[in-house]
Amino acid sequence: MKVRITLKRSLIGQTPKARETVRSLGLKKINSSTEREINPMIQGMLNKVEHLVDIEEIK
Repeated sequence: MKVRITLKRSLIGQTPKARETVRSLGLKKINSSTEREINPMIQGMLNKVEHLVDIEEIK
């Protein structure tokens, strides 16, 4: 299953770990998005930063 991940909130004031996680997902600026295949590693990253990103499933 593929998902589109979009950064919706600013990284200002976030912990360094959360910032690194967002960068490793391939997101840089607000409203930037990337498409990823879901696997346990990506799912764990999304769980950590779910308050910063918007996740939508791609058919």
